[in-house]
Amino acid sequence: MKKLLARFRRAARGSSIGYFIQPRKVRFEWQDTPIDWIPQQPFASYFINEINMILPAGEFWFCRLYNKVLPQIQDEKLKQDVQAFIRQEAMHAQAHNSANKDYLTERQIDIQRNISLMNGLFNQLLADRPLGLQLPQWSERHWDLFRLGIVATVEHMTCVLGKYALYNREWQRQGADPAMLDLVKWHGAEEIEHRTVAFDLYRHLGGSYLARYNLSLLVIAGVIGLWVDGAAHIMRQDPRYASIRPALYKPWIWREWYRTAQANNGLLPSPFWLVSQQLGYLMPWYDPLHEAKTEDALAYLQASPAAQRAQLKVA
Repeated sequence: MKKLLARFRRAARGSSIGYFIQPRKVRFEWQDTPIDWIPQQPFASYFINEINMILPAGEFWFCRLYNKVLPQIQDEKLKQDVQAFIRQEAMHAQAHNSANKDYLTERQIDIQRNISLMNGLFNQLLADRPLGLQLPQWSERHWDLFRLGIVATVEHMTCVLGKYALYNREWQRQGADPAMLDLVKWHGAEEIEHRTVAFDLYRHLGGSYLARYNLSLLVIAGVIGLWVDGAAHIMRQDPRYASIRPALYKPWIWREWYRTAQANNGLLPSPFWLVSQQLGYLMPWYDPLHEAKTEDALAYLQASPAAQRAQLKVA
């Protein structure tokens, strides 16, 4: 037990990685991407398209929160990790915003309701002054730590989804659109690359296991609920789903999610698989470094068409 506690104390001191995270610029072109970017798979295409709406507000919020706590970081390597994390998350948000503007909106998909919901969550409810209320000075640190715990849980989930996207072969086998395929794989690879940062920062600034455990249950349920609700909203705009009228509270969308995951090996992660992947995060000995292979992520990032296109533009 003493050795275990000593290990936790060492891990809490700062960065747990020896490599340096590399921010990258990317450039996506959406003019040829169809709504069903996975041919003849509208459910899976819409379900993954919702990621473009659910992520940007949260990623910009990550950046604002991390910039706020940056002066509190005592470990120089962790500070460098956090700064690189901020730059990567900002680029993720911009890339998904480009898909929202130049892809979904151009194809007459109304995304404003979903984006407004996420803006309200991150820009108002989880802001420095939640719902415009000035917090007592003594509670500001606790509020920051609470929000850092949210980021750590979300980053575990995005690492899990990043692994799923990076190693997925079924999308390409079914003729998926190259631009969207690159977006999800590039994003997933960078989530793997910086998978330790949020957890390291949370513990470095005093986050406890008990608080992480309790908070993670709420966050996991919230993320899945927002994902399903947003996907249902954009599906309702498609005449193919006019008679079904998908909604978060209707069993159909949950059954269809499970059916699509089971019937088409690799089109979507099963909801049960996704939940099961969160169990490791609830353990006291959780270590994000063991969640994925950095080498595989870096190999994809070196070959990403969007990253290469951005380099050519700069050149």
